[in-house]
Amino acid sequence: MPDLTQHNAANEERLKAALWHSIGKTVDAIALENNINATPQFIGSLTELVHAKITTAATDLEAFAKHADRSTINSKDVMLLARNNEGLEDILKEKADAVRKSKN
Repeated sequence: MPDLTQHNAANEERLKAALWHSIGKTVDAIALENNINATPQFIGSLTELVHAKITTAATDLEAFAKHADRSTINSKDVMLLARNNEGLEDILKEKADAVRKSKN
């Protein structure tokens, strides 16, 4: 029976493969629309970049929740993560407001 680290590594590889597939489809669609080519190396590099950003974001979100003595990440943690990106922060605020209004 494989140990937990092997299981985690296998899951990580499956997630990366799914991310590569999704990014590849998006890049291909944009490339076709703009009559340009994107190499597999570009898609692979973009996938690695996005994976690194996701990993960093997940680590930061966990740290924010832990700092607030919580075991669950909430919308305040996400807003804190988005604080350096005004465009993203505005979009997230709009979505959070819409969710709050729909609950009332």
